[in-house]
Amino acid sequence: MNQVLPSWNDTAAKRAITDFIAATVTDGADFVEPADRIATFDNDGTMWVEKPAPPQVDFIFRALAKAAQEDPSLAGQQPYKAVVERDIAFFGRVAAQDPEVILGLEQAIARTWEGTTPAEFEVQVRDFFSTVKQERFAVSYAELVYKPMLELFELLKANEFRVFVCSGGGRDFMRVISEETWGLFKENVIGTAAEFEYKDGKLSRQAKVLGAIALGPGKPEHIFARTGRLPLFAGGNADVDIEMLEAAKFALLINHDDTAREYAYTTAAERAFAEGEERGWTIVSMQDDWKTIF
Repeated sequence: MNQVLPSWNDTAAKRAITDFIAATVTDGADFVEPADRIATFDNDGTMWVEKPAPPQVDFIFRALAKAAQEDPSLAGQQPYKAVVERDIAFFGRVAAQDPEVILGLEQAIARTWEGTTPAEFEVQVRDFFSTVKQERFAVSYAELVYKPMLELFELLKANEFRVFVCSGGGRDFMRVISEETWGLFKENVIGTAAEFEYKDGKLSRQAKVLGAIALGPGKPEHIFARTGRLPLFAGGNADVDIEMLEAAKFALLINHDDTAREYAYTTAAERAFAEGEERGWTIVSMQDDWKTIF
């Protein structure tokens, strides 16, 4: 047991995870065919630090502020106006992943990077990760991935699960770092995305969001569209993850309760914890269940 999930304490949460996986791959009543072993995870707050703001929000806000500076006519429009004025109420709605606000941001993203190629966008994202430091820990956001969750990914993959990250955040932003940071191929990243057009031998982003945003019911919808299946195993940390978690046979809910090593908060997760208690989801205490965070 100690060799499995080594960054996890030997608690009920760890045992629930390992018992479920073992039952899934062992001949018996709970056996699941490999084709149906789909595991999906939220990103912000589930895979890496999301306070004081999710990494992609930091990236977007910097880009929108620059766009408003270059084109003053944008300063009076949302979400540019809120970014320029540092509207605390707006920031709070972003932190809570309010679907209306997130959709507005995604539309602004689509406009901001309209006409750029995937390679051009990737250069900007990599520059962000190489230069910007997280406020509290003073390191790149890419260094603030939760080690216990990476170990869980490896355990699932070793047992023939196909692992996906599904986030309301931008798919293409996450794909830039997914292979080296999470060990997941780009095609295993599901999220809100811009449309692309292939013309004259060039692929470029369009100023339109592709389908609905991957929040709330949008998560299982996007997962099914990508995989043709609903998840068997799912992990999240907030109210916007509820539908994904309830769609899975095994649901893992991350509780941010470690002020010393990370952050302690339940904002925008109150309903998720109430649902988790009622439905018997496995709730992971960062403080009690994880030996190390990063």
